[in-house]
Amino acid sequence: EAQLVESGGGLVQTGGSLRLSCAASGAPLEDYAIGWFRQAPGKEREGIVCFSSRDDSTYYANSVKGRFTITRDNAKNTVYLQMNSLKPEDTAVYYCAVKAGLFIDSAQAMCVEDAIAPMGYWGQGTQVTVSS
Repeated sequence: EAQLVESGGGLVQTGGSLRLSCAASGAPLEDYAIGWFRQAPGKEREGIVCFSSRDDSTYYANSVKGRFTITRDNAKNTVYLQMNSLKPEDTAVYYCAVKAGLFIDSAQAMCVEDAIAPMGYWGQGTQVTVSS
């Protein structure tokens, strides 16, 4: 069973940057599809950046394209979300999720919340607040 621990959230001003980390245990990330999701107050959780190990593709939601980047360090079994040019509307709790790659057809498919369960795993979330 995989366990995911996010870190790196915090308070930042508009235009600033943060790097979130998602450290995994019990699951070799190189064999897993990876997703970063976020949930703002009063809104549904949305997938924003996802990676498919099946075809090495990456999906970025339009809201973050050009500003956010996903990377992975296999040696540390950790995935990162670099967030630049942050805006107040990026304020949310950010979650990472993983699912065995063979169950996910594409990066965009991984960015659908309902695709994570069953057989997928979620981290506990980390708060990101962007002040105006």
